[in-house]
Amino acid sequence: MESGSTRRRMGGCATFLYVLVLFSFAGLQLVYGNVELRALMEMKVVLDPEDRFLSSWTSDGDPCSGSFAGVACNEHGKVANISLQGKGLSGQVPSAVAGLKCLSGLYLHYNSLSGDIPREISNLTELTDLYLNVNNLSGSIPSEIGNMASLQVMQLCYNQLTGSIPTQLGSLKKLSVLALQVNRLTGAIPASLGDLQSLTRLDLSFNRLFGSIPAKLADVPQLEVLDVRNNTLSGSVSPALKKLNGGFQYGNNSDLCGVAFSSLKACTADQLNPNRPEPFASGTNGITTKDIPQSANFRVHCNQSDCSNPSRSSGVALVIGVVGITVALTVTGILTFSWYRRRKQKIGSAFDTSDSRLSTDQVKEVYRKSSSPFISLEYSNGWDPLADGRNVSGFSEEILRSLRFNLEEVESATQHFSDVNLLGKSNFSSVYKGILRDGSVVAIKSINKTSCKIEEADFLKGLNMLTSLRHKNLVGLRGFCCSRGRGECFLIYEFAPNGNLLQYLDMKDGNSKVLEWSTRVSIINGIAEGIEYLHSNKPTKPAVVHQNIAAEKVLIDQRFKPLLSDSGLHKLLADDIVFSALKASAAMGYLAPEYTTTGRFTEKSDVYAFGVIVFQILSGRRKITQSMRIGAESFRFDEFMDKNLDGKFSEAEAVKLTRIALACTHESPNHRPNMETLVQELSKCSSSS
Repeated sequence: MESGSTRRRMGGCATFLYVLVLFSFAGLQLVYGNVELRALMEMKVVLDPEDRFLSSWTSDGDPCSGSFAGVACNEHGKVANISLQGKGLSGQVPSAVAGLKCLSGLYLHYNSLSGDIPREISNLTELTDLYLNVNNLSGSIPSEIGNMASLQVMQLCYNQLTGSIPTQLGSLKKLSVLALQVNRLTGAIPASLGDLQSLTRLDLSFNRLFGSIPAKLADVPQLEVLDVRNNTLSGSVSPALKKLNGGFQYGNNSDLCGVAFSSLKACTADQLNPNRPEPFASGTNGITTKDIPQSANFRVHCNQSDCSNPSRSSGVALVIGVVGITVALTVTGILTFSWYRRRKQKIGSAFDTSDSRLSTDQVKEVYRKSSSPFISLEYSNGWDPLADGRNVSGFSEEILRSLRFNLEEVESATQHFSDVNLLGKSNFSSVYKGILRDGSVVAIKSINKTSCKIEEADFLKGLNMLTSLRHKNLVGLRGFCCSRGRGECFLIYEFAPNGNLLQYLDMKDGNSKVLEWSTRVSIINGIAEGIEYLHSNKPTKPAVVHQNIAAEKVLIDQRFKPLLSDSGLHKLLADDIVFSALKASAAMGYLAPEYTTTGRFTEKSDVYAFGVIVFQILSGRRKITQSMRIGAESFRFDEFMDKNLDGKFSEAEAVKLTRIALACTHESPNHRPNMETLVQELSKCSSSS
């Protein structure tokens, strides 16, 4: 009996020790995990002092659970992105952000933040995207930013920054975009910016800069845009900058001179003096380029599991190592299970957001539903299929140069995705009206990457196909932009000012939008020609089945010419997104009956949808009823023709169009004509009015 009692006591002690060790290990994990949580809570106080917008950030919460608005974590459970653009924040940029060692994207633009840019931000050596533009920031640009070796995009424009441009920025070898326009910067343009070999865009316009334009800038190999307008620059402009063509903008600098530019005056002898030193602005605190260390002691990359400092890491590692020896197998099992559950939760959260708008200023409930626009980090690292320096298969340099936009242009065109410019949204995309810098009006469709094909090769193949589609009755693609930081792809299309065909159906009597007969015939012809072009196989493009033809996909331009939209878009989208569109298509009667048995889209399924649209245009109705179809079969126009026409239509043309609509919507695809035949038939239906 005593022996059994002893064994029980020993067993109880062992269990107690085991639990104690587990709690010790868990406590260490909790303390370690709290480093980022503590940093976020400190940031919250500074960013949102009135706790109006960041109430979801709680001290007992988990930043990686999806509950923290605007926060996204990487696969190791580290905070990777802070996305709070357009949130109405009125505080300051918090120095506590330096505690997020694995942060790769900081997006605080389009708020009302004030105060200085904290120098501590330079501790974010993994940061690639820094967006602080369109705020009320003041003070100087910290020279320490020159230590942020991973930085690729730095947007500080539209603030009230003062002082000179630090020469240390010339150390940012990966920087591709530097936007400092519309501030109060003074001093000269640092010649060190000419060392930025990856720079594609440099905008210094609307400041108070003086001196000459450094000749070294002309040697930057990838530079496409250099904007120095509205400063007080002087001196000779290097003729080599002429290679930028329209990308070099220098207006309102009356003392600039140069022979290579017709709008510039000829230089005087003094301006051409080679002994005259090129301006070289000093750093913010008098630090010059020579003060920058030749090699920086950067931390290891955050794709490893530990991003803390070496001294603390060694101490924590020692304790964890001792504990780990005791309970390694058990704890490993528990942590593996915990990691698996957490991973599944993250992936689930990522797909939960795919049905919502994930862009600036839009649909506030999204931020309560998901952690941020960048939650889907399960995709391949650095999703940006059109990133600079990569070989993009299938795209010629000419296509990339003529059609590629950058994120700044897209944001500027849409006024940072303002509600005022929102034209419409679906389960996978939003469409905005935009105005480009050349003054042209466009429609910009934003698609979250969770809705796109997972494999970049497939996505690029679809995008390449889209660029090949050129026809007078298809909406013209002006360009595209893929943003790794925002996790979105943008398609820039020509703008159709008269809306879509759906808006002209179910019109009340006397409405000014009622289409006259000749316009209806012209629209039907145009739609047919656009579809026929898609179905044709040409040397410049493959045959394409649209799959989603509907009245809302037919846009109307200023001359009431129809433009078919979303042509080929399904080639970019994930299969589940394409299939989700079937519900709306079936509800409106556009889905061919054979799809329910074959599960396939064909050219004849496009023909069926076209036939439904012809019926809609003739009847002026969105929904085509069986009684209307029966009336059409007997050509009893009073039973299906639009009453708003008041009988003002050609009966001969109406008969032909009715026959076409009936033939296109035949139950059997084999009895439907092809689009080439239809175009020939429709060419005979020219309105006499």
